[in-house]
Amino acid sequence: MPEASVVSPNRAWLARSSFVAAAAAVVLVLAVAGLRGGIGLLLAGALGSAAGLAGAWWFLTHRGLWRWLAGAVVVLAPVAVAVVYMRHRLLWVVIVFVLLWAVAVAAGRRALAEPGGGPRETATAAPLRPYLIMNPRSGGGKVGRFRLAERARDLGAEVFVLDGPAVDVEAVARQAVRDGADLLGVAGGDGTQALVAGVAAEHGLPFLVISAGTRNHFALDLGLDREDPSTCLDALTDGVEMRVDLGLIGDRTFVNNASFGAYAAVVQSPAYRDDKIGTTLQMLPDALTGISGPHLALTVDGVTVTGSQAVLVSNNPYTTGDIAGLGERPRLDLGVLGVLAVTVRGSADAARLISGRGRARSLTVRAATEAVVDADAPSVPVGIDGEAVLLPTPVRCLIRPAALRVRVPRQRPGNRPALPEMDWTRLRRLALAGRRS
Repeated sequence: MPEASVVSPNRAWLARSSFVAAAAAVVLVLAVAGLRGGIGLLLAGALGSAAGLAGAWWFLTHRGLWRWLAGAVVVLAPVAVAVVYMRHRLLWVVIVFVLLWAVAVAAGRRALAEPGGGPRETATAAPLRPYLIMNPRSGGGKVGRFRLAERARDLGAEVFVLDGPAVDVEAVARQAVRDGADLLGVAGGDGTQALVAGVAAEHGLPFLVISAGTRNHFALDLGLDREDPSTCLDALTDGVEMRVDLGLIGDRTFVNNASFGAYAAVVQSPAYRDDKIGTTLQMLPDALTGISGPHLALTVDGVTVTGSQAVLVSNNPYTTGDIAGLGERPRLDLGVLGVLAVTVRGSADAARLISGRGRARSLTVRAATEAVVDADAPSVPVGIDGEAVLLPTPVRCLIRPAALRVRVPRQRPGNRPALPEMDWTRLRRLALAGRRS
């Protein structure tokens, strides 16, 4: 159906408002700064932006003195531009420009957002023999802090509390199925959730997610309450079921994503759990510049991309602006993998990637049912739902549509759809379509 026939008046109005605000921002700088300060002020703004972007890339890809000098450039470049404009009594131009551009982006992203939707909910009988696996160390001790084990037992669930890292979670879940469990659930991180979800899907049992992990990305995309994990237990007595997809990497299930390259190398480090930021900053230079780690080759839809610093394969696509897989997935039931590869060949590519201009050169984004990642090494480090794993190459990733029955509380916060990245071409079509309709 042509876009003109489906564009609501509100989306068309937002699209036009975005262009008006963007045009006003550009005209303001060209007119006021150009007339009062000449070409010098315009060049100062452009050079300041370029220096800041280049500094960000150097900060990520260098260590020691060069890193901190680059960090100083990132901070001082916009300050220097502001000082130049202040000397010409034009600081207000910078402030108004930033505000107008923020309005343009906010209105544009809202206009581009598609009407929401999600997996169909089905009312089913409450489980008679629910079996819950709980990790007392996950999320800084949320299991104990929210008395999850006691509350679950009061609701009739059998609870297995993990007492050490050597416990085979999959074996525990399989034994529970043999003993007659009619629901499996996990209070823990996404890596543990994925292992038990795979067992639940294999046996056609409903799966209960309890948001007791640190980041709880799967719970976020299911619309669960991440602040109070005890509310997830309401699904035992007043719940509904949804069918969602699962990812498969080799013979292992993932609920969120599998990452290769830069991020996977960082997660693989033994120091990562104790010092995430410090370990990331220490390892990123070699990972981003290709000095360490295997060279990756991604094949998707019959096309092979080589030389990528990072590859992310997700269970359903993230929003297009989320190049790290840290945000939200609008849907978990589209039956496709989200495939993203970042290939940066120098500071110019990095600047385009960071600024959002010309991302197509450095960013490969696909939705597919299969993706294969190969490397010039017999094995490759992979971060599977945040857990470090070493897998033999080539690594094959697949989507399993509607593989998992998820039981969630009837009353829950819900998943607020994430706004898409700016796409000026599509935004222009929306604005013009709204005018014609």
